[in-house]
Amino acid sequence: MEFLGLVSSALLVALLALIAGPAAADAPALDAGVEQQVRALALAGSARTGTARVEVEVGQLDPRLRLAPCQQVEPYLPAGTRLWGRTRIGVRCVQGTSKWNVFLPVTVKVYGQALVAAAPLSAGTVVAEADLKQAEVDLADGASMALTDPRAVVGRTLTRAINAGQGLRQGDLKVRLWFAAGETVSVVAQGNGFSVAGEGQALTAGLEGQPAKVKTESGRVLTGMPVGERRLEVGL
Repeated sequence: MEFLGLVSSALLVALLALIAGPAAADAPALDAGVEQQVRALALAGSARTGTARVEVEVGQLDPRLRLAPCQQVEPYLPAGTRLWGRTRIGVRCVQGTSKWNVFLPVTVKVYGQALVAAAPLSAGTVVAEADLKQAEVDLADGASMALTDPRAVVGRTLTRAINAGQGLRQGDLKVRLWFAAGETVSVVAQGNGFSVAGEGQALTAGLEGQPAKVKTESGRVLTGMPVGERRLEVGL
């Protein structure tokens, strides 16, 4: 509560600065103290570990807004908000002549080591180990996951061109087909401290990252995740 109160006070100062000027003027930048408070809130909400560094860029409210004076401003995280990449922090007036609720844009950059292209790669390229190197990238800059393990990339086909030094992401690679419907697959059912292996017939195609259904010899239909060539893992 004490931390939230500090953030609330800081954001109140920011909002007063943002709405003080005329509508036609650009919203002034937040001072360093306010940015530090918002950054702390973003760090607490993102809960990321093992990264080299995190940067938070605090945006501005729409200068056309006309917000009534407020004695108490409360920052909050909207339901379902992930403080990762481009996101927002809610700010609302909880004590004033007129209640209002606005959103402050925030960009959370999370830097860490990941795979990048060692040279320009064209769409359709089958990636070789020599095409890759490790470098620091913004892990949060993209809709799909940044790739860090060469074993998950080598031999895969690119769906788009990649510039030298640009990070490779899961969405840049064609989805692998681990098995086709009708094929016999190995099924590994894993539980707490044990696993059971068997075989079954695939009822659906085994696409990487998508659930697939398999019918066992006993006639039971299981749903699991394709994890390799003709291999399905089922959690128990």
